[in-house]
Amino acid sequence: MAKKTSLTKTYDELPLLLRIIIQIVGGVVVGGIYRIVRYFETSNIVTLVVGLLVTFTGIGNVIAWIVDLVTLIISGKYTVLVD
Repeated sequence: MAKKTSLTKTYDELPLLLRIIIQIVGGVVVGGIYRIVRYFETSNIVTLVVGLLVTFTGIGNVIAWIVDLVTLIISGKYTVLVD
């Protein structure tokens, strides 16, 4: 039987350079979707609320995009309000 892996774990296992490129090009949407998918994996309501706000608000997109890019470069993963 195949081992079940989560979508966020699969994304986190991509090479760092590829994740940085994805963040630069489409991070405005990717960060929110990542958080929403993470909510379904962990059931942390804060992660869902932040994911929805990041995905559907204008200024929230820009702020989250910058924060996610910086944390991705520094620590290699999304860390702020992600579970």
